Amino acid sequence: MASANAVSTASILPSPSKQSGLKNRKVSQLRQGQNFGSKQAKNRFVVRANAKEIAFDQKSRSAMQAGIDKLADAVGLTLGPRGRNVVLDEFGAPKVVNDGVTIARAIELPDAMENAGAALIREVASKTNDSAGDGTTTASVLAREIIKLGLLSVTSGANPVSLKKGIDKTVVGLINELENRARPIKGRDDIKAIATISAGNDESIGAMIADAVDKVGPDGVLSIESSSSFETTVDVEEGMEIDRGYISPQFVTNPEKLLVEFENARVLVTDQKISSIKDIIPLLEKTTQLRSPLLIIAEDVTGEALATLVVNKLRGILNVAAIKAPGFGERRKALLQDIAILTGAEYQASDLGLLVENTDVDQLGIARKITISKDSTTIIADAASKDELQARIAQLKKELSETDSVYDSEKLAERIAKLSGGVAVIKVGAATETELEDRKLRIEDAKNATFAAIEEGIVPGGGAALVHLSTCVPAIKDTIEDPEEKLGADIIQK
Repeated sequence: MASANAVSTASILPSPSKQSGLKNRKVSQLRQGQNFGSKQAKNRFVVRANAKEIAFDQKSRSAMQAGIDKLADAVGLTLGPRGRNVVLDEFGAPKVVNDGVTIARAIELPDAMENAGAALIREVASKTNDSAGDGTTTASVLAREIIKLGLLSVTSGANPVSLKKGIDKTVVGLINELENRARPIKGRDDIKAIATISAGNDESIGAMIADAVDKVGPDGVLSIESSSSFETTVDVEEGMEIDRGYISPQFVTNPEKLLVEFENARVLVTDQKISSIKDIIPLLEKTTQLRSPLLIIAEDVTGEALATLVVNKLRGILNVAAIKAPGFGERRKALLQDIAILTGAEYQASDLGLLVENTDVDQLGIARKITISKDSTTIIADAASKDELQARIAQLKKELSETDSVYDSEKLAERIAKLSGGVAVIKVGAATETELEDRKLRIEDAKNATFAAIEEGIVPGGGAALVHLSTCVPAIKDTIEDPEEKLGADIIQK
C-alpha cells in the first residue's frame, strides 16, 4: 500500500530523475510543493499598482504650464462681449456652452503631468463659481498669467515661498482697494444692465432677472427650472411655503381644487403630538367664538383628536385644518420658530414646558391667507413684530456666511427668502435640449452676478477696474520689505 501511494504521488509530482532514490524523490516533491504554493500565493495576494511618473524642476514646470495653457485657452475663448461658444462632446447630443466653469470641468488631458496643471485651473474656476457664481473665465485667465510669470521667476532663481507671500500681500491690498471703489447698485436699470452683460448681452434675460428681483426683493431666492414649453416665464410664490399638506382630505374647503383656503386665520405652532381632544378644546371654543379659522401645525394629530376635528368640520361646527410640522430634528424646531415669528405666534415648545393644553388664544398667530393642498401649505402673513422678523433674518444671514455646507447654504437661503417675502421660479423653455442647457447656464450666471452686485456693489467692467488697480500696486509694493516678495507684487501688476 505504501509503495502504491509512493507511485501515485510520484506520478503527480515526478522527480527530476528516474534513478534518484526515495530520499531525493521526497526532497524534490517537497520543493516542488513549496514552489507551487508560492506561485499560488503570488497570484492570489500580490496587487500591482499603476506606475507613477515623477518629474522635477524644468521638466515638471513645462508640462504643468502646457496643461494650464491648454485649458485656459479653451476657457478664455468665452471671455468678454465677443466671447465664442464652445462645443462639448458628451454622452448624447453635443453641448454648446459659453460658461467657463462648465468647460473647465469637462476637460481631461491624456498626459498625466499636463492634466495636473489643468487641474489647477479647474480648481480656480470651481472655487470662483462657488463663492461668486460668475467670473470664472476671468479668474481662469488671470490665474494662468500669474502661474506663468511665477514659474518664470522660479526658473530664474526666485524663492517660490517668498514669491507666494508677495502675491498674497498684494492681492489682499488690491481687494481692499476694489471694495472701496465699488458703488452700490441704484434701482432696476443697474440690475438689468448687470444681468444683461453677464448673460452674454441678452437683454431679454436681463429684463427677466430685473423683474424677478423687483418681486422677491434683494433677500429673495431665484430658482431656475426647465419648462415643458418653448417659452421662458417667471412665477413668484408669495408668502412662506411649507412642504407639508393637510393630514386629512376631510379638511378641504374647496372641493373643486381639493384645497383648504382660509382668510384671517389663527395659527397654532407646536412641536408636540396631539392625540387627545381635551388638550385643544379650550382653543377650539375660543376660535369658534371669534369666528376665525384655525390652522394647527404640530408633530402629528392622531386618534381621538383627529377624529373629533374631522367630524366637527364636516358638521360645520368647526373651521379647522391640521398639518404636520415640516423638517426633522433640529431643523424642524428652526422652521417652526420661523413660522411663529412670521405669524406672530408663540412657539409652544415641549422642551420649554409650554404645553398645548395651557395655550391661550393670545398665543396664536394670525395669517392673512392660508392655502393648503395635499402636498404643500402656503402662509401669507404680516409679521406682528417687524423688528423680531428682521432680527431673525439677520441671524440666518450670519449663519449663512459662516457655513461651509452647500446643503445648509441652500436651506438657509431658502428660509431667508421665505421670511423676506418670496421665491421666484424662472422656468426656462427652448426648442432643443442643447439650447435649453445653454440658456439655463446663462440665466444662472446672470442671477449669480446680480445678487453678488446687490451684496457687494459694482465697478467698471471690461477690464477697466483691473487697469485702475494696477496703478495701486507700487504703493503696496513699498510696504513690502523682502525683495523677493516684491517680485510677487510685480507679477500681479503685470
